[in-house]
Amino acid sequence: MKEQRFSSRLGLILSVLGIAVGTGNIWRFPRIAATNAGDSGAGAFLLAWFIFLLVWSIPLIIAEYALGKKGRLGVVGSIAKVAGAKYGWMGAFIAFVATAIMFYYSVVAGWCLYYFSQMVVNPLPISAESSSAIWESFQGSGLPIVFHGIAMTIGALVVWKGVQSIERANKILIPALFTIVLISLVRAVTLDGAGAGIAFLFTPDWSTLASPRVWLEALTQNAWDTGAGWGLILTYGAYMHAKHGVVKNALVTGFGNNIVSLLAAITIFGTVFAVLGAELTKPEILEVMKTSGPAATGLTFIWMPQLFARMAFGNPLAMLFFLGLSFAAFSSLISMIELTTRILVDLGIKRRRAVLYVCGISFVMGIPSAINLTFFGNQDFVWGVALMISGAFIAFSINKHGVTAFRKAAIDGVPGDWNAGRGWDMLIKYVIPVQAVVLLSWWLWLSATEYAPETWYNPFDPYSVMTVLVQWGIVLGVFVMANKWMVDKTLGEKA
Repeated sequence: MKEQRFSSRLGLILSVLGIAVGTGNIWRFPRIAATNAGDSGAGAFLLAWFIFLLVWSIPLIIAEYALGKKGRLGVVGSIAKVAGAKYGWMGAFIAFVATAIMFYYSVVAGWCLYYFSQMVVNPLPISAESSSAIWESFQGSGLPIVFHGIAMTIGALVVWKGVQSIERANKILIPALFTIVLISLVRAVTLDGAGAGIAFLFTPDWSTLASPRVWLEALTQNAWDTGAGWGLILTYGAYMHAKHGVVKNALVTGFGNNIVSLLAAITIFGTVFAVLGAELTKPEILEVMKTSGPAATGLTFIWMPQLFARMAFGNPLAMLFFLGLSFAAFSSLISMIELTTRILVDLGIKRRRAVLYVCGISFVMGIPSAINLTFFGNQDFVWGVALMISGAFIAFSINKHGVTAFRKAAIDGVPGDWNAGRGWDMLIKYVIPVQAVVLLSWWLWLSATEYAPETWYNPFDPYSVMTVLVQWGIVLGVFVMANKWMVDKTLGEKA
């Protein structure tokens, strides 16, 4: 069968931006920025977040593009080909982290669809109580499961025929999403009082950089919203043309993603400060933004609808906001489905059957998150932090192969593209592994001593160190034992 390819570089870029630009930019980033702000503002957090774009995300995005382009396989096969057959389990772990996130991410996509439908058919809530009532009524029904199922079904239909349909979908979703973000931004910055929120977002409080938690949050957020280290870009990279380079693509992906995050944050900070500024003090407004609500839903799903209700043209803006959020969710969900589907295809399963397996199992595995927000929060906690390990595994694989040799063979020397150069070698060889070890050690120490000191040893506590280690350990153990079978089935005569 002829190997599938993206039809153009534009199609590839839009599809990879679809990976990067997701609910992490709109739902997650403004809340994380507010949570890590100091008394003066969130500008210091933004600096840390930008630093990690340069020294974590972009180097890994370059690596993922190159791994996919060189290996022409999914994550397991690409890692096994580059690092060696006995390390295929690392690729499986990377893939499982993204798949585990997909199980509950499709639940979020369902929430976005539900709220878009509510903005279309019902009046906006005018108080915190009425807004909370909409959320609680929704969560108390079977509708989260229904909309989770709808999200998985739509994702399956897009991935069904492969990269051509993925490309067509993203050529619609991403330009439409950018248009919606820009319309929302223009409205937000023209609100009276929005300037105070925007100024707060960009004003640095340098003392916050003394907190390890700020750096941890900055790294995990940048990994979350760029897609670096997930294996998703690697999967799409397997479909790029040999004539296209990876460095410029990686820079467009990384900076394009962070620009969308900043635009979303400006929109939300400006809107919240403008609408609440007349009735609340700045610390009280920040508390609204920091108080994430159940499973980090408070700002987006409880506060934003009532804030739109208090401004002119609020109803159409609310519809646009949740439509844009839905588009962002689906562009990322599609890539997660494709990642897991490609691994099954590499194992010898026909694509359409693989899509059915992936989406059917994902629907079942997502049900606990759809019906229980504590379980949802646990999964976000466990697998969000695991992205640090995923990034380290990608760096390890290239180091095992030989960083300079890999760069010369798979990255540099493409006409019309830039070379990654020795600076990239240093980042992959030293800087990313050191970041992963130091920040993960910091996180384990802080979790055990500050975040949950009374329950760190309890694997059944949803936010303990032990629940993370147990879940990681089980998954790693299974993949290590299954490594030979996976690699033999995936590589076969390709090895």
